[in-house]
Amino acid sequence: MKGIQWQNGNCLSCIWFATKDPLNADLFDRAKCIHPKLNIYQLVVSGRDWCNLFEEIKQRQIEHKQEMALKEEEKSG
Repeated sequence: MKGIQWQNGNCLSCIWFATKDPLNADLFDRAKCIHPKLNIYQLVVSGRDWCNLFEEIKQRQIEHKQEMALKEEEKSG
């Protein structure tokens, strides 16, 4: 599996960044912020944005998202 190093301290490396493509995620991706306090605003942020509600995503969570995306890709491919 292709390893992706996600940036630290910005939206791309936050658990609330709901990227649609975890296999190719980068700083220029745009995705919804799904933090419970911000979800009502339906914010779309880029991977390079920051905020004070940042919570770092764990490597195993990244790998799980990538594995799920790979399985989905294999189904449709």
